[in-house]
Amino acid sequence: MSDIDRYERGLERGPANHTALTPCDFMARAAAIYPARTAVVHGGLRRSYAETYARCRRLAGALTARGIGLGDTVSILGPNVPAMLEAHFGVPMAGAVLNALNIRLDAASIATMLTHARSRVLIADAGFAGVVEEALAQVDRRPHVVAIDDAAEGEGEGRFADESYEALLASGAPDFAWPWPEDEWQAISLNYTSGTTGRPKGVVYHHRGAYLNALSNVLMNGFTRDSVYLWTLPMFHCNGWTHTWAVTAAAGTHVCLPRMEPAEVFRLIAEEGVTHMAGAPVVLGMLINAPEGDKRRFDHVVEVATGGAAPPAPVIAAMEAMGFNVTHLYGLTEVYGPALVAAPQQDWPDLPLDERAALMARQGVRHHAIQGAMVADSETLAPVPADGTTVGEIMLRGSTVMKGYLDDAGATAEAFGGGWFHTGDLAVIHPDGYIQITDRAKDIIISGGENISSIEVENALYGHEAVLEAAVVARPDERWGETPCAFVALKPNGPAVTAEALIDHCRARMARFKAPRTIVFGDLPKTATGKIMKFELRERARALPTDAPEGEAAET
Repeated sequence: MSDIDRYERGLERGPANHTALTPCDFMARAAAIYPARTAVVHGGLRRSYAETYARCRRLAGALTARGIGLGDTVSILGPNVPAMLEAHFGVPMAGAVLNALNIRLDAASIATMLTHARSRVLIADAGFAGVVEEALAQVDRRPHVVAIDDAAEGEGEGRFADESYEALLASGAPDFAWPWPEDEWQAISLNYTSGTTGRPKGVVYHHRGAYLNALSNVLMNGFTRDSVYLWTLPMFHCNGWTHTWAVTAAAGTHVCLPRMEPAEVFRLIAEEGVTHMAGAPVVLGMLINAPEGDKRRFDHVVEVATGGAAPPAPVIAAMEAMGFNVTHLYGLTEVYGPALVAAPQQDWPDLPLDERAALMARQGVRHHAIQGAMVADSETLAPVPADGTTVGEIMLRGSTVMKGYLDDAGATAEAFGGGWFHTGDLAVIHPDGYIQITDRAKDIIISGGENISSIEVENALYGHEAVLEAAVVARPDERWGETPCAFVALKPNGPAVTAEALIDHCRARMARFKAPRTIVFGDLPKTATGKIMKFELRERARALPTDAPEGEAAET
């Protein structure tokens, strides 16, 4: 008998030593061990873990009684309210797939997603009745519609709905014996990409990935049972980066925030003892630039995880001065949210701010559930040298990579070419192993045969004291092919600045050909998660005249 056989024969997998991983169990465990601990805070409402678990089981039982089960899709459209959190457990406890929809989408987009998902049930906040009715008029098969009343958690039926959320829960049993998934590869949620490319795709998550990503977030963020998590990040975005499940795994407290209002954020931090929050860079900007009268002092440090554009040194300094500690993350919808983290080293706090900010701005190293992260040639998959200079594509693999794109085998195969998930993000890897993005592959500007990183130009613009937000895209040019076009939002109470001054500011910090030739002032279009929609800015840039003289400044 070989040694291999010795470790297999008579040691078979069975129910005693192997169960499928599912984040649904996090709620069951928290309720069993900490039944009286506060699970949810929403305005004056406070619910314990025992109460919240019972509501999740009611939801699962009610859906099951209505014939919803394995392979069925339940969509939800709503802000960060308790029903959104409950759906993250109750829907998969019924064996169904949760589809959390972006609340900023128009009716046509919602209708397209409901149709593509084949949604059997739509749970929608009553505040979105108008857009829901318009969307339902565009679908061939109308789902069963359930109305959430955010103010009172629903005492009546919305005019667009078949029943209220509370009526739905009342029909379910608080002790419903939800079935454990037989296979952890079973789909748990469907998330549509944010649309920065203009073509959202349906990303399918599985129970195993959700479980592992949640536990990775517990470790990465330092969640404990004493954690108080403020929902400044939309729960619909990658299922709240899986923090819906992660905070619950730690038996922490979820503090709901339906609308991002800086004054309310500061109040909740001070009065509820918030310890953690997360969000796009726009959230940090809103807090920094909030009126002084809206800000509150608090006697503890709040951990803030941010994704998207790297926070520049002035943002980090301003956040630290208010009592926040910022950690930069990197991820995509396809990898359950966070996949890389700029994990701080022991000596970073002692470094000068500019040096520390440069290190913190990197996308970082893989989190616990990502098995492999490399920067490699997109075609050959050969890893680039760790010299901080050679550019390649970020590629990831592991149990927290999506199952694939729903009903799109071609796009799935392309994304998984060579056994790696191709992110489309261009980056370098530094000698210490930290990855740093240089650009999206489609965002590189090729001017006169030279590549210009839009991120490099954006970082230069963010270095000006008047700039609140900046995004740089390619603008067609008859002579050079493309030139950088910068769209800039200025700080409301910042110093006045002209387009010419911003161009000169950039030219002083980089090669002259890299500096923007065009500056367009105004608000930047964003997705609901705060990502700037560069595809829309590219269209605006293409609409500008192509025969402008060098150094033109468009102020619109």
